[in-house]
Amino acid sequence: MPRPKKLRKINGIPHFKGFKPIGDQPEEPPVFLNLEEYEAIRLSDFEFLAQEESAKAMNVSRPTFTRIYESARRKVALAFVKGRPIVFEGGKIYFDSKWFTCHRCGCSFNILHNQTTVIRCALCGSENIEQYKNPS
Repeated sequence: MPRPKKLRKINGIPHFKGFKPIGDQPEEPPVFLNLEEYEAIRLSDFEFLAQEESAKAMNVSRPTFTRIYESARRKVALAFVKGRPIVFEGGKIYFDSKWFTCHRCGCSFNILHNQTTVIRCALCGSENIEQYKNPS
């Protein structure tokens, strides 16, 4: 039996739920990109960090980071070549700060200081918010 996956630290969740191809495409099943795969692409391809630095940022080993990044690249390539939507979801992750989701406007936001009490959405002002819970 394989050992359980270690939680991967991510900086934040994307500000959107996914991507959809433009054009007359047949309805294809989406490609699901885990949040740790999104974070691996963000760190390597957007922040231009080396794999060793990216692995430290996610609190995983360099070989584990390489596997996460390779999986993400394959999924993105599949979506591009086959014209399939990409949906971001779940994964074995944790955050350094508290993140919240607004049920009214759908935005996600975090607080920089843990002393701050959050009672309203940062975007629309709604009180219908919920703290994002890390998967266990």
